[in-house]
Amino acid sequence: MPVITNIDDLKRIYERRVPRMFYDYAESGSWTEQTFRDNSADFHDIRLRQKVAVDMSGRSTASQMIGQDVAMPVALAPVGLTGMQHADGEMKAAKAALDFGVPFTLSTMSINSIEDVAEHTCAPFWFQLYTMKDEDYVRRLIQRAKDANCSALVITLDLQILGQRHKDLKNGLSAPPKLTAKTIANLMTKWAWGIEMLGAKRREFGNIVGHVQGISDASSLGAWTAEQFDPSLDWKKIEKLMEQWGGKVILKGILDPEDAKMAAKLGADAIVVSNHGGRQLDGALSSIRMLPRIMDAVAGDVEVHLDSGIRSGQDVLKALALGAKGTYIGRAFVYGLGAMGQKGVTTALEVIQKELDTTMALCGERNVADLGPHNLLVPQDFCGRWQE
Repeated sequence: MPVITNIDDLKRIYERRVPRMFYDYAESGSWTEQTFRDNSADFHDIRLRQKVAVDMSGRSTASQMIGQDVAMPVALAPVGLTGMQHADGEMKAAKAALDFGVPFTLSTMSINSIEDVAEHTCAPFWFQLYTMKDEDYVRRLIQRAKDANCSALVITLDLQILGQRHKDLKNGLSAPPKLTAKTIANLMTKWAWGIEMLGAKRREFGNIVGHVQGISDASSLGAWTAEQFDPSLDWKKIEKLMEQWGGKVILKGILDPEDAKMAAKLGADAIVVSNHGGRQLDGALSSIRMLPRIMDAVAGDVEVHLDSGIRSGQDVLKALALGAKGTYIGRAFVYGLGAMGQKGVTTALEVIQKELDTTMALCGERNVADLGPHNLLVPQDFCGRWQE
């Protein structure tokens, strides 16, 4: 059993174990992947202020996200095809999150369905919604999430159309994998993954297959997106979805101060500063660079979370110190899941919590609620000086 000390340790095991098309799906961005790279790299430009001779006993990473108690302000982000990274992936990730005490967010494009996850967990989880042209399907999907007692609806705003992801196109990404010569050759080297997948409850999109009529290719994320995602999504439709849900709503995919103000005006419980992990608009600024501007724009009118680029507890601390109330990990937990299943997700969370706790202590803080700009050294031009 290898010694796991950081998220990259899990990533190396993950790459060896999971078929190439699913590794590439997680570990890539759109077009040149500039934004994908910047999301993580830009965290490194922020330095930490060390403080000494402070009583560091009784530390706590506990906090709240949208009023929910959390062991640390880190949620598992919605990630499509999670059940292709490991057999029954969504169910295992949800159970790991529940046991650890952090929120789990189920993607519309999950392999395990809403009902599957609800059946295998004993506490509410969050559900992420993509808006579709088929309004009847969307209504039924929202009702299914209500029936499963989901405690928040996370509406993704930045995927009206799918950004071009070269690796997915070249790999012929599908669920389950289409058995081309290239895919078969790769799968032959991933026998442990294949044996576990034979016993999986599902190997196709569980929230879609059997629930929608007239889909020509339900195995392909790209085909489904082209046929069904709603390019006409606007603020009026978002408001309507919020009314249909009637509960707590998180609006994900905010990267512009004016959009953040509009989301706050609609009464969202939280917004997520996110560029979809660099998978949509390549060339956009990283989430962490945009966070200070968005914090200034909303001025406390809405709870702000951050997604995209977090690979460590130090990244979490930097986001919190810049004003975020919560953060999300996607790739970091997928690495753990693909590497070691449910135990790997738990390990990823343990690594991040330990890094957060240790760094917090060395910065002279005992509670995540006390983190702030005083803990950081931020470059003067960190947010950039751009011509209006």
